[in-house]
Parts: sequence; C-alpha cells; structure tokens
Amino acid sequence: MTRPLRVAVVGSGPAGVYASDALMKSSTDVEVDLFEKMPAPFGLIRYGVAPDHPRIKGIIKALHRVMDKPELRLFSNVEFGKDITLEEMKDYYDAVIFATGAVGDRALPVPGADLPEHYGAGEFVGFYDGNPLFERSWDLSAESVAVIGVGNVGLDVSRILAKTGEELHVTEIPDNVYEVLKSNKATEVHVFGRRGPAQAKFTPLELKELDYSPNVEVIVNPEDIDYDSSSETARRESKIVDQVCTILENYAIREPKNAPRKLYIHFFESPVEILGEDGHVTGLRTQRMEYDGAGGVRPTGRTTDWNVGAVYSAVGYRSDALPGIPFDGSRTSFLTSAAASSTRRPPATSPPPTSPAFTPPAGSAAAPSA
Repeated sequence: MTRPLRVAVVGSGPAGVYASDALMKSSTDVEVDLFEKMPAPFGLIRYGVAPDHPRIKGIIKALHRVMDKPELRLFSNVEFGKDITLEEMKDYYDAVIFATGAVGDRALPVPGADLPEHYGAGEFVGFYDGNPLFERSWDLSAESVAVIGVGNVGLDVSRILAKTGEELHVTEIPDNVYEVLKSNKATEVHVFGRRGPAQAKFTPLELKELDYSPNVEVIVNPEDIDYDSSSETARRESKIVDQVCTILENYAIREPKNAPRKLYIHFFESPVEILGEDGHVTGLRTQRMEYDGAGGVRPTGRTTDWNVGAVYSAVGYRSDALPGIPFDGSRTSFLTSAAASSTRRPPATSPPPTSPAFTPPAGSAAAPSA
C-alpha cells in the first residue's frame, strides 16, 4: 500500500512556508509537518520587519493561505536539538528540510567592539519587534549614534532611532518598546558605508521613506556623491541602483529641511575603531576610502573621529549551528550537500507524529493552520 511522502520542515518563517508550499504544489503526494521553536510562526516577517512597515508584514496573509492547506501541520514551541533530534526525525520522515534562517549578528572586527554600547543591529531589531528571545528594555540615552552598514537593516535601525516615540506609537510596537522609544535622546544618527552610493544595498522605497517623517532630515555630503566606471556601469545595468543613486543625489543638493533630528548618510568611510573611555563608547573612528580603479576601494590613510555614544553594526546576519548538521563555522553557513547525505536512510516506516506511537514534546502545539 502506498502512502504520501513525509517531510519535516524545521523553521516556519517565509523560507520554510514557501518550501512547504512548493512541495504541496508538486506532483508528489506529500504530507508536511512544520516545526517552530517560537510560540507563533512566520519568523522574519513577524520578528524582523520594522513596525512602521505594515506593507511588508502583509505577506503574512499569503503565508496563512499556505498553512491552511490540509496537507500541512504546525508544531510550535518545539526546538530542534532540544525537544526533537535529527535521529528521531529520521524515524518518522522521508526527508527533513532546515529553514532556520539567520538571526545572530555578524561580528564587527575592530578594536572596541566589546564595549557595552556597541550593539548588533539584529539585537535591536529583536527588541523593537518584541521578539521574546531578546531584551525587553534598551538604553537610548546617547544623543548621537552611529549605524555601520548601508543595507535595508541599517536603514530600519537608523529610521527607528531617528523617529520619535509618538510617531511609532500608531504602529504595532509593544507597549514596553514604546515606553523606551518615547524617551529616546538621539538627535543625530550617522550611517556609514565603506564604498560609494552605487554599492549601497538600499531599496529605493525604503530610502525615500527615510524622509517622510517631519521630524527627520536626511543629509548626504555632496562630496560623497562620486562614481567610478564600475559604478556608472552598475547604474546603467540596474534600474534599482540608478534610483538609489538619484535619491541620494537629491538628498545631497536640496535645501535644508530644518527638522529637529538629523540622519546623516556617509559614504567612503570604513570603521577602524570604536573609541571608548572608562569602559564606555565615546566615539567611532573611520578611515576615508577612495576608488582603486579596479571596481573596489582602498584606504587613503585619513581618519575621522565621530563623537557618538552608541554604535550599531548592521554588517549582516549569521546562522547558528544545529546539532547533527554539518556546519562551516568560518562562513557561518550549513554544508548543504553534506547535510543532505547525512540524512539519507531507507524510507521512514514509523507512524507520523501525533499517531498513538508518537507523543509531541511537552508544551508543543499541533495545529492544521496558523
């Protein structure tokens, strides 16, 4: 007697849900069980999108439609490696897909990175999105702060730091986050990128939205609007790159807005040290960069010290190792081919979870939909 292919998916963020959807849309008869260590699904969309971006959070509606399918079940409050192991999963499933994402912050390898007012952007995102695994309070006493990294995460962090608590109160931020943000002392936010405008990883809409607040003035130094031949080629070949550059150029040449809070975007400034005194952050030292003629940048030797009381590094996320899954610690990534071979064994013959022979871990919740 034939039976459906049994697949377990570890992680119920967008990647895990879309992988499940792809399986269910295939020609194979399949049953999918999603395992999630948090009380609720949707990962990055629930806990990684800024509260003032409801447009992006609207993706949850599409994820709900996938999870409403009868072939899919959700087990929440179940942590892989703690509540269930790979060996146990091999007894119940024909295949296991890992979609645990990247939550930790990549390290910023400069002196002073161990000072207490240096934060990973992911830590701050976890706080303001109300992730129960992160801090519930935050020190926002610094009047001037630095954000290192010119991607959308850096934009999110800088925008949240620059806005007033009252502006964000109308969003879905938790009450404890609002209480912290309304006492935010920051009046200057400095965003730093080591390369030029054409290499920034912003998306045009998020970059434009920086200026929507009447309380925030976005400032770009005209001297930072510079392009080499590689940058010009990137503008011609990508509409998004060209739009980003145009928006930055407009910020650089416009008349002052005279808003009470300033958000500066600096290019060609590479962090070399977080400055400190008596065990606390007092500044950030950057080195001026210039085009090297080969599509990259090189240091000029000129440095600038910026008086800031806190530094947020948004230089990328890292994945964490999972028990029993081959992992490259230097690249903080899974060894996919090795991981796949390690899970191969004869097709599962044991009953699927929630049958009389299977008891879900204590505290877990099994449900047919989100």
